[in-house]
Amino acid sequence: MPLTPRLVGIAILSVLFIALTIAITAGVFDSLDLQIAQDTHQLWQPSLHPLFQVIAELGGLELTTVLMLALTLYLWRGGFGSDALVFIAFIAAQGFELFYKLNLHHPAPPLSLAQSDGPSISEAFASNAGLGNSFPSGHMLRAVIVYGLIAFVIARLSPSRGVRTGAVIGAIAVIAVLAFDRLYMDVHWESDVIGGVVLGAIALLAGTVWLDRPRKTEN
Repeated sequence: MPLTPRLVGIAILSVLFIALTIAITAGVFDSLDLQIAQDTHQLWQPSLHPLFQVIAELGGLELTTVLMLALTLYLWRGGFGSDALVFIAFIAAQGFELFYKLNLHHPAPPLSLAQSDGPSISEAFASNAGLGNSFPSGHMLRAVIVYGLIAFVIARLSPSRGVRTGAVIGAIAVIAVLAFDRLYMDVHWESDVIGGVVLGAIALLAGTVWLDRPRKTEN
């Protein structure tokens, strides 16, 4: 896929993310956020709680960081050298997420709705730092970047069409299931989930642009 459509996609998604930020600040999503949270709360089954806590780990800081480090090491040791710098997209996006949660007033769903999330060091950090804001969803942000990049690399390098297709479908499935998990657990508003997906998609596209950048030809 040419780089130009991806660069245009980054620009469009960036405008969309800014528009989403403005809409959230103006309270446009408040009613819809609450309605969806209440609807998903009605679906809650205590017996399924452990399962959804496990699903939450798919987007947790610990697992996604390990997977990103593994991908970086694979690229480095596989002779792709500077391609390993794609890790910067992962770090930069999380830095942007932290900036938003420190500066954009958008409280998480109330405890009367939210269920206990999967254990993560990020939850402890958020509590100690007083981060009560929830936009964008860090789980969705990390999932889109990490699973998207893994699928992209597999699609570029695997000689098997079945493996390439499976990697892409698998990444989409993980992201979709995790998005439902965030809403089912009522730990994020739907606007947070959308924001995490959009911001993650920006970083993912930026990462693929780096991986597919023009190379200097050797004489």
